[in-house]
Amino acid sequence: MDIQGYFDLRFEAVREAFGELFEQTAQRGAAICVQLGGETVVDLWAGTADNAGEEVWQQDTLVNLFSCTKTFTAVAALQLVAEGKLELDSPVARIWPEFAANGKQGITLRQLLSHQAGLPAIR
Repeated sequence: MDIQGYFDLRFEAVREAFGELFEQTAQRGAAICVQLGGETVVDLWAGTADNAGEEVWQQDTLVNLFSCTKTFTAVAALQLVAEGKLELDSPVARIWPEFAANGKQGITLRQLLSHQAGLPAIR
Protein backbone atom coordinates (compact mmCIF):
# COMPACT_ATOMS: atom_id res chain seq x y z
CA MET A 1 0.00 0.00 0.00
CA ASP A 2 1.32 3.42 -0.95
CA ILE A 3 1.09 5.55 2.20
CA GLN A 4 1.26 9.29 1.64
CA GLY A 5 2.01 12.11 4.04
CA TYR A 6 4.38 12.88 6.87
CA PHE A 7 5.41 11.40 10.20
CA ASP A 8 8.00 12.46 12.72
CA LEU A 9 10.49 9.61 13.12
CA ARG A 10 9.56 9.39 16.81
CA PHE A 11 6.17 8.10 15.60
CA GLU A 12 7.35 5.50 13.12
CA ALA A 13 5.38 2.86 15.05
CA VAL A 14 2.18 4.80 14.28
CA ARG A 15 3.06 4.79 10.59
CA GLU A 16 3.72 1.05 10.72
CA ALA A 17 0.43 0.35 12.52
CA PHE A 18 -1.39 2.52 9.96
CA GLY A 19 0.17 0.52 7.13
CA GLU A 20 -0.87 -2.75 8.76
CA LEU A 21 -4.52 -1.69 8.50
CA PHE A 22 -4.29 -2.24 4.77
CA GLU A 23 -2.50 -5.59 5.01
CA GLN A 24 -4.73 -7.38 7.52
CA THR A 25 -8.23 -6.13 6.65
CA ALA A 26 -10.39 -5.06 3.77
CA GLN A 27 -9.65 -1.42 4.60
CA ARG A 28 -10.20 0.66 1.48
CA GLY A 29 -8.88 4.02 2.60
CA ALA A 30 -8.08 5.97 5.72
CA ALA A 31 -6.23 8.91 7.17
CA ILE A 32 -4.76 9.88 10.52
CA CYS A 33 -3.47 13.20 11.78
CA VAL A 34 -1.95 13.62 15.25
CA GLN A 35 -0.89 16.90 16.78
CA LEU A 36 1.04 17.34 20.00
CA GLY A 37 1.35 20.79 21.49
CA GLY A 38 0.23 22.37 18.23
CA GLU A 39 2.85 20.48 16.19
CA THR A 40 1.72 17.94 13.59
CA VAL A 41 3.68 14.76 14.27
CA VAL A 42 1.68 12.38 12.04
CA ASP A 43 -0.34 13.20 8.92
CA LEU A 44 -0.85 10.08 6.80
CA TRP A 45 -3.39 8.83 4.25
CA ALA A 46 -3.66 5.85 1.91
CA GLY A 47 -6.02 3.72 -0.11
CA THR A 48 -9.13 4.58 -2.05
CA ALA A 49 -12.09 6.78 -1.21
CA ASP A 50 -14.83 4.88 -3.04
CA ASN A 51 -16.28 1.38 -2.99
CA ALA A 52 -15.10 0.65 -6.52
CA GLY A 53 -11.50 1.37 -5.56
CA GLU A 54 -11.08 3.90 -8.36
CA GLU A 55 -10.80 7.20 -6.47
CA VAL A 56 -7.45 7.63 -4.71
CA TRP A 57 -7.61 8.84 -1.10
CA GLN A 58 -6.27 12.38 -0.91
CA GLN A 59 -4.97 14.48 1.98
CA ASP A 60 -8.31 16.33 2.10
CA THR A 61 -10.74 13.44 1.42
CA LEU A 62 -13.95 13.99 3.38
CA VAL A 63 -15.59 11.16 5.33
CA ASN A 64 -18.54 10.69 7.66
CA LEU A 65 -17.60 10.08 11.27
CA PHE A 66 -19.94 8.16 13.51
CA SER A 67 -19.59 7.78 17.27
CA CYS A 68 -16.13 9.36 17.35
CA THR A 69 -16.88 11.51 20.40
CA LYS A 70 -18.60 8.88 22.56
CA THR A 71 -15.41 7.86 24.32
CA PHE A 72 -14.43 11.42 25.16
CA THR A 73 -17.94 12.24 26.36
CA ALA A 74 -18.02 9.17 28.58
CA VAL A 75 -14.59 9.90 30.07
CA ALA A 76 -15.53 13.51 30.79
CA ALA A 77 -18.86 12.49 32.35
CA LEU A 78 -17.23 9.81 34.50
CA GLN A 79 -14.59 12.28 35.69
CA LEU A 80 -17.42 14.55 36.81
CA VAL A 81 -19.06 11.58 38.55
CA ALA A 82 -15.77 10.84 40.34
CA GLU A 83 -15.61 14.50 41.45
CA GLY A 84 -19.17 14.30 42.77
CA LYS A 85 -20.48 16.81 40.23
CA LEU A 86 -22.72 14.32 38.38
CA GLU A 87 -24.72 11.33 39.59
CA LEU A 88 -25.17 8.35 37.30
CA ASP A 89 -28.62 7.49 38.63
CA SER A 90 -30.08 11.01 38.64
CA PRO A 91 -32.37 12.09 35.82
CA VAL A 92 -30.57 13.96 33.05
CA ALA A 93 -33.33 16.58 33.27
CA ARG A 94 -32.03 17.56 36.71
CA ILE A 95 -29.06 19.30 35.05
CA TRP A 96 -30.60 19.77 31.58
CA PRO A 97 -34.29 20.61 32.12
CA GLU A 98 -35.11 20.77 28.39
CA PHE A 99 -34.11 17.12 28.04
CA ALA A 100 -37.30 16.12 29.88
CA ALA A 101 -39.45 17.00 26.85
CA ASN A 102 -41.45 14.26 25.15
CA GLY A 103 -41.51 11.86 28.08
CA LYS A 104 -37.77 11.70 28.76
CA GLN A 105 -37.98 13.10 32.31
CA GLY A 106 -36.97 9.83 33.98
CA ILE A 107 -33.96 8.93 31.83
CA THR A 108 -30.75 8.80 33.86
CA LEU A 109 -27.17 9.56 32.91
CA ARG A 110 -26.36 5.87 33.42
CA GLN A 111 -29.01 4.95 30.84
CA LEU A 112 -27.62 7.44 28.35
CA LEU A 113 -24.02 6.29 28.74
CA SER A 114 -24.96 2.61 28.43
CA HIS A 115 -27.30 3.07 25.43
CA GLN A 116 -30.35 2.00 27.43
CA ALA A 117 -32.34 5.22 27.18
CA GLY A 118 -34.32 4.16 24.11
CA LEU A 119 -33.06 7.08 22.01
CA PRO A 120 -31.69 5.41 18.88
CA ALA A 121 -31.40 8.49 16.66
CA ILE A 122 -31.88 12.22 16.36
CA ARG A 123 -34.54 13.30 13.90
